[in-house]
Amino acid sequence: MKKLGFGFMRLPLLDGADPTSFDEAQIFRMVDTFLQKGFTYFDTAYMYHNGKSEEMLKKALVERYPRESFLLADKLPTMFLKQPEDLPRIFQEQLGRTGAGYFDYYLLHCLDRENYAIAERLNCFDFVMQKKAEGKVRHFGFSFHDSAELLDEILTAHPEVEFVQLQINYLDWDSEKVQSRLCYETAVKHGKDVIVMEPVKGGTLAGVPKLAEDLFRAHEPALSVPSWAIRFAASLPQVVRVLSGMSSYEQLADNTAFMEHFKPLTEEETALCLRVRDIINHEIEIPCTACSYCTEGCPAEIPIPDYFRIYNRKQDSEAYEAAGSGRGKASDCLTCGQCEEHCPQHLPIIDLLRQVAAKYEPV
Repeated sequence: MKKLGFGFMRLPLLDGADPTSFDEAQIFRMVDTFLQKGFTYFDTAYMYHNGKSEEMLKKALVERYPRESFLLADKLPTMFLKQPEDLPRIFQEQLGRTGAGYFDYYLLHCLDRENYAIAERLNCFDFVMQKKAEGKVRHFGFSFHDSAELLDEILTAHPEVEFVQLQINYLDWDSEKVQSRLCYETAVKHGKDVIVMEPVKGGTLAGVPKLAEDLFRAHEPALSVPSWAIRFAASLPQVVRVLSGMSSYEQLADNTAFMEHFKPLTEEETALCLRVRDIINHEIEIPCTACSYCTEGCPAEIPIPDYFRIYNRKQDSEAYEAAGSGRGKASDCLTCGQCEEHCPQHLPIIDLLRQVAAKYEPV
């Protein structure tokens, strides 16, 4: 079993400002190469790319390859559920969007304390188990963004869950907020397989500070910087898949090259990753993964992840103006708080936007 999974979350675009402007030719080529190299796992979700990821996956994968030749994961969006009728409606919509017939892996999406309460109130666990009994779901799990304490509570209450999807990367390994290590150890305690999301932390670990990059290059010049992040996660014994949201054919070619015949990190290499982590923590102020959950429904249409990336990279006002062209400025924030409710990293986005505005918007 090859551990690399293809996440349909950050697909290549023709227009960076339009998350639905897919570069279809490049996506088709990426899917073809991925399968040709023996990788089979694809991951999507109801909300990715403004609700168009599932349709793109149908076009690039399901309509072009035999159903038994790949594994497909999709997710029930707990954050969008209001009443019991939403569950079968959305599930059927996902089957239609993907054309898959069934899901090999089906997850309750983004469980935290609030979304877990929604899942319990609407009997989401029972719903998915029923779909499993009907043959519409093969394996049942959930993606998780909260404390190890809550994860232990959920897995204790729901032993029927087969796997958990966790944010694991060397930057978050000992983070008090993300708790990558503690959550991983909790999953191991319960005997659950682990699928890893955000191994490169939204691209943060692909563009590390020069000092950190030099350390990696000195140890192994042939390996790319992001390869260290993906291999760190894949080296954990209980991890069965590591998802990568690949945005170009070049990224896919690199990832499949070092994961085709994967070798776990040595103790020395793991220690090197943690040394790089310390360098990054010293230089990066906003640990945003650019998942864009915060931008869905933003009344001021603020491109929050773009502004945070510019701020972290210490780019100039020209870059800030270009990123905000036709969209809201950081100072346009209405402090409604919907972005903070949906942020998997639990960032104080409102305050951080004030910092961005203070730096890039002259009084």
